[in-house]
Amino acid sequence: MTDCVPLIAGNWKMNGTRASALELTRGLVAGLRERPPGGGSQWLVCPPFVHLPLVEACLREATPEDAGALLALGAQNLAATAGGALTGEVSASMLRDAGCTWVILGHSERRTLLGETDAQVLAKLQRAQEAGLHSIVCVGETEAQREAQRTVPVIEAQLEALLPALQGASPGGLGATEVVIAYEPIWAIGTGRSATAELAQEVHAAIRRWLGTQGLEARATRILYGGSVKAANAAQLLAMPDIDGVLVGGASLSVGEFLGIGGLSSRP
Repeated sequence: MTDCVPLIAGNWKMNGTRASALELTRGLVAGLRERPPGGGSQWLVCPPFVHLPLVEACLREATPEDAGALLALGAQNLAATAGGALTGEVSASMLRDAGCTWVILGHSERRTLLGETDAQVLAKLQRAQEAGLHSIVCVGETEAQREAQRTVPVIEAQLEALLPALQGASPGGLGATEVVIAYEPIWAIGTGRSATAELAQEVHAAIRRWLGTQGLEARATRILYGGSVKAANAAQLLAMPDIDGVLVGGASLSVGEFLGIGGLSSRP
């Protein structure tokens, strides 16, 4: 078992209106305020780009002394370059200016649907580090790769592509800008199918062993599980010794479901 503080991260994906984003943020803030002292977990939400200013303002109003004290704010992606003539892209420095402290990189939907490569994920991670953003970097295998018993080799190759950024940080890829690894089996994303807690634990342990072989601080690196996480299966996943939190998709759009994933109840 690691000593890492669990991270409960919500990826809202391409969902929501201004009204629903505000309602969701206020509901989460209210629920998190009622948690026991110490809380036991760190909480994060990653809305679509267009809702970042609204959510940031809501968090700043709720906790003006520290807008991320109850609930940190992150983005779902950033550009692989620092700025310039790239219509439709958003840079790491823009995200920092918008109040973000976190960003999700290399999500399976971007890799499989938009053709994002390991080299692009590395470049994005380096831009995030330069801007002082904490990163959640996603890795995972397809169903065909799993059936071919290539889960670990596939993930190790994805992680190896990140080594220039991980080894350049201090210490062990953590330092001032934390790098969190999220294991997301592609066959479980948005399908309602989730890896069993035991299966997820096996892969998380393999990731931690690999980090150790590269001279990185494996026990200090948070490794999350993502893939159809719900309140009904979260407790089993979070009880595993190498699972340091969860990256939640659809269930993060419900106040009650998202708080339930972290073991909290919500107001009616």
